[in-house]
Amino acid sequence: MFDKVVIANRGEIALRVLRACRDLGIKTVAVHSSADRDLKHVRLADESVCIGPPSPTESYLNIPAVIAAAEVVDAVAIHPGYGFLSENADFAERVEQSGFVFIGPRPETMRLMGDKLSAIKAMQEAGVPCVPGSGKPLGDDIGENAALARAIGYPVIIKAAGGGGGRGMRVVHSEAGLRNAIGLTKREAAVAFQNDAVYLEKFLERPRHVEFQVLADAHGNCIHLGERDCSMQRRHQKIIEEAPAPGIDEATRQRMGALCVEACKRIGYRGAGTFEFLYENGEFYFIEMNTRIQVEHPVTEEITGIDLVKQQLRVAAGEPLDIRQEDIKILGHAVECRINAEDAYTFRPSPGRIGVYHPAGGPGVRIDSHIYDGYVVPPYYDSLIGKLICHAENREAALTRMQNALTELVIEGIETNIPLHIDLVSDAAFRAGGTDIHFLERRLGLA
Repeated sequence: MFDKVVIANRGEIALRVLRACRDLGIKTVAVHSSADRDLKHVRLADESVCIGPPSPTESYLNIPAVIAAAEVVDAVAIHPGYGFLSENADFAERVEQSGFVFIGPRPETMRLMGDKLSAIKAMQEAGVPCVPGSGKPLGDDIGENAALARAIGYPVIIKAAGGGGGRGMRVVHSEAGLRNAIGLTKREAAVAFQNDAVYLEKFLERPRHVEFQVLADAHGNCIHLGERDCSMQRRHQKIIEEAPAPGIDEATRQRMGALCVEACKRIGYRGAGTFEFLYENGEFYFIEMNTRIQVEHPVTEEITGIDLVKQQLRVAAGEPLDIRQEDIKILGHAVECRINAEDAYTFRPSPGRIGVYHPAGGPGVRIDSHIYDGYVVPPYYDSLIGKLICHAENREAALTRMQNALTELVIEGIETNIPLHIDLVSDAAFRAGGTDIHFLERRLGLA
């Protein structure tokens, strides 16, 4: 096992990684911006290094600064968390070239799955169902593009090949708007992802977002840990996640999980990863693979009893998986609400000082958060300040437990989206299960 790990992230995921390292007896180094010197994991880490000013591009996204910090403290490995550099293949390659272990997949695997078109091709070859689409980047010939769109069938969605996080997408309902939409998406993709390649897919009108968690080691072993439903979204950003997904029977779970496992083996995947699907009318369609730990990983941990971050560390250290597929048992139901520092209904960010923080508690209640009384939420980063996770014997009980926990959770001094979560977990349609990815936007009058 590693002697010392650099945690190249911030907030709740950095604290989560620190705790997993401590459980395994690994020393930790927190690298942080000048705005984050009071983060909880920075205070708890064995060592800390300030790597730059508040701007992410000058700190958390500054590859030379992160690697230099690892060199200064004589670390062995770097854990990227999620976001920032976690899916940057160039970063992973630089880490390994500098003599450190990147706690994640191999750079070549990240490149393969980071480009949506190459990922789709790899999944098609592995027999994983994909959304009907162009299968190639769109050129400048509008006649050819229009013919592709007609063959797929409107509405279509234009996607950036290098996109992610819900960015670089545009829905087109008729041929009249196709040329302009392609041009706009290409320009956005060039700025956001330094890659202007875009492609077409059929736009599914009322799908659910269902994803499968996988774990693979460097010795050819791979397992899946069931699925999560992440359909409660706004502008492609997840708000509530749950596991298992309502309405997915065991036979379907095992069939789709086995396809994901086989795909992992074909591409030589290593580490924790997530296959994301759209699910509509009983059919799954692959959309992308996230080659990192997910924000919503705790719901899978709760229903399987497996610590995914510790598994990441063990796999990166070269250990074989000590879990077999037959060991995976789905126990009960878990729900996660993302707690954000923002207005509950306008979604306006609300940075500032937290005056009072009282976490919810009780059986089956878990909070992954880095905040505390007096902590100042900075304005420079994502508004996520914590995750409230509730686990119970079934979905109805888990939702009731979440409803109660949300009313018990107190965060004063800033605005949060707790009121929105209270509304959603008591909504009759959501409680019935199976709401699609546009449900929240329709409910808010945004669709």
